[in-house]
Amino acid sequence: MSKIPTRIVRESSDSELPITVRIGKSGVIDSVIDELKNQLSSRSLVKIKLNRGVASGSSERMEIFSTLATKTSSVVSFSRGNIVVLWSGK
Repeated sequence: MSKIPTRIVRESSDSELPITVRIGKSGVIDSVIDELKNQLSSRSLVKIKLNRGVASGSSERMEIFSTLATKTSSVVSFSRGNIVVLWSGK
């Protein structure tokens, strides 16, 4: 999965793509990872929102996004602010 197809990038950046996972003050816990794996097995794109206060800055946010992608065997196809879209590679 070295290159993300243009179609996937376009779909990922669409504001109409619904947020299906929210990460709250508990942070990235096992149940969040399990839910992401379940959603990525049934759909190619999953949009995630970090609630305010979960990450203190952009570097911490990017670290959380990378961790989510690694633990779910997916790729970050789009990120802006507290929003990230993971692509399953399918």
